[in-house]
Amino acid sequence: MDMDKDQEQDQAGVELQPAANKDVPPGLAEPQRQQAADADATEADVSEVVLDQEDPGDQEDQEKQPMTAGGEAAEAGEAVAPEGEKNGFVKVKMEEEEEKFTGLNKEELLRVAGTPGEEFSDRLPPRWVRTRWALLVLFWLGWLGMLGGAVLIILQAPRCRDLPATYWWNQGPLYQVARVQSFTDAGNLQGVRSKVDALSRLGVKSLVIGPVHVAPPDDAMGLSFEEISPDAGSLEQLKELLHATHRKGMMVVLDLTPNYQGSTGAWFSNGTVTVVAEKLKSALVFWFDQGVDGVQLSEVERVAAMVPSLWADIRAIVQNGTNERPTKRVLIGVTERHSAPDVSDLLSSTGVDLLTSRLLLPSDPAEYAQSIWSLYSAHAQSRLAWNVGGRSQGHLASLVGPALLQLYQVLLFTLPGTPVVNYGDEIGLTDQDSTFPTMLWDSDEELNGTLQEERERRMSSRSFFRRLSELRVKERSLLVGDLVPLFNSSSSLAYMRVWDQSARYLVAINWAEQEAELELKHHALPPQADVVLATNATADDRVDLARLRVGAREALLLKFPYAG
Repeated sequence: MDMDKDQEQDQAGVELQPAANKDVPPGLAEPQRQQAADADATEADVSEVVLDQEDPGDQEDQEKQPMTAGGEAAEAGEAVAPEGEKNGFVKVKMEEEEEKFTGLNKEELLRVAGTPGEEFSDRLPPRWVRTRWALLVLFWLGWLGMLGGAVLIILQAPRCRDLPATYWWNQGPLYQVARVQSFTDAGNLQGVRSKVDALSRLGVKSLVIGPVHVAPPDDAMGLSFEEISPDAGSLEQLKELLHATHRKGMMVVLDLTPNYQGSTGAWFSNGTVTVVAEKLKSALVFWFDQGVDGVQLSEVERVAAMVPSLWADIRAIVQNGTNERPTKRVLIGVTERHSAPDVSDLLSSTGVDLLTSRLLLPSDPAEYAQSIWSLYSAHAQSRLAWNVGGRSQGHLASLVGPALLQLYQVLLFTLPGTPVVNYGDEIGLTDQDSTFPTMLWDSDEELNGTLQEERERRMSSRSFFRRLSELRVKERSLLVGDLVPLFNSSSSLAYMRVWDQSARYLVAINWAEQEAELELKHHALPPQADVVLATNATADDRVDLARLRVGAREALLLKFPYAG
């Protein structure tokens, strides 16, 4: 047995020795043979072998061929090196495929999530399924609960009031330029056009221009409604004015009072009313085609009473909209009447949209309260117009005095209806030789002494006017709110304007030359209110309403929130 082991070892040594000396010539010395063998081994280790792209069948045939040389050598007892390219061992580098995760299948997911036990796995769902269903049920129950709560809140909340019908002329104020020659240095309609931007910044929403048509004094035959008087401008200038105002969102009303320069009445003599009314009908169509937004007429009670059928035609032309111009046009009447019953009756009988009058000419404040309430109770506030002064009456500062200018402006802008003002009222312009004084426009030039003080006063007055205009448009209580009387006496007046859930406004006015204390009682009044505007610069920012103190010749505009 020992002999057999020795023979096996000898044979193994004989077989391994040629493999270490591949392709080494037998005639080389031993060191050279060793160096050559090492080089061959290194080359075999580091080289990549590219397999020939041969036909698979040929390659298989080659692999099946016997290793002839090796076999013969084996039979002869000699060790022969195998052929590395075809029949030897080859090292081939293969790129490892990246293993991609494709997720868990249903069985694996259930196994990871855990089950209540294998014996119940075919009858009970896993824990995560039960948890998901519980959370889903809780979510929908919560969502339905919130939905029900929201519906309940909506049903229990007080319903918002519908806004009353209003028109563009209710935005106010209406700004009258009765004589364009006095309004600017240009003295014509082009001059009015140059001031449109300034009027827009002032908060003016509509202009009442003229009259500017050709109308020789007391001469009905020379009347021409459709022709502009040369000293007032031209038709082209009026078109430019219309274009400029409309771009600013402003409207233009044209005063077409027939005999505005005569002394026999606005409609001439009684015998000419019919002829003049017929002329007016065709003129209305002409001016509306030019883009005018409404007309103003004086002594409307006279024409409405004398030629009612023609007056009905005039109203229809003005007030009925058309497909080409759906925007409603305004018909403004002017009367010299001053009692509340007369003004109220005339407003009803003539059917005009607005009616200016002498109702608020300076008088007993106690009468103001009664007159205001009488008109407010009988008519929609969209038809009420409030003015002090006008073409025939003059400017506000001349009628009430400069000291009460802003007091009356607070009154006009906070009553329910449309305020109507004269050009220059915003700066306290006073009448001089006539009711058409020259308008004053301030520049940036340096002034000294009294002139500088006068300019600062005008700028302060203009700023006050602009603030009132902005508030009236912005605050619903002032624009469309209800009128709530609070207090009135021989020298004081107080009222509230309220609308739905909007902020409330309280107006307190004292005409007396000494301070007044007003005892205001109403369930909606809070203990205190904020001062929004005051005609006296020393007024506090917050006042007590239980016993409201109003300074001499002072007007206060107060504000407090809706309390539910």
